[in-house]
Amino acid sequence: MAKYDDASWHYGGDYPKNLPNENAAILIGMFITWCIENNFISDEQMEDSADDIQKVKRHEMTGGEFLIKNCDEKFTDYDLCELGNNFASDYYNSDDTKFDKNYYNDYCDTFDKKAEENGFEYESLYHVEDTWENYKIIKKIIDRRFFEWKEYENKK
Repeated sequence: MAKYDDASWHYGGDYPKNLPNENAAILIGMFITWCIENNFISDEQMEDSADDIQKVKRHEMTGGEFLIKNCDEKFTDYDLCELGNNFASDYYNSDDTKFDKNYYNDYCDTFDKKAEENGFEYESLYHVEDTWENYKIIKKIIDRRFFEWKEYENKK
């Protein structure tokens, strides 16, 4: 099993002491939300977590909450279908690929820009609020990256 991310990797290091560990799941959870909305979730995860997947789709549960409750804070290849895994392995963990876009960088750049436009600065990427408004902002970026990734895949 390949692990893309783990909330404990984040709160186990230089994590802000004034934040709950749950905030480490927000970055990961927004990507998982996008995967859920695009039906890139594995059959196994659909079977194991069908009710909560529907809650995410209805915006009754965030992806961060889903990650904590259904994935033991870990984002792995178990969670995604083949297409979802192919995209995640190139975009979420792009260090080992020629696809030159990276989710982590996009996330940080997007919310740094949002903060700047609104006259403030996030103390860290873990201070980004787990809201549907913020998800809609990063969703546009992931949508664009998926389109670019498909073009990249077609040129291989």
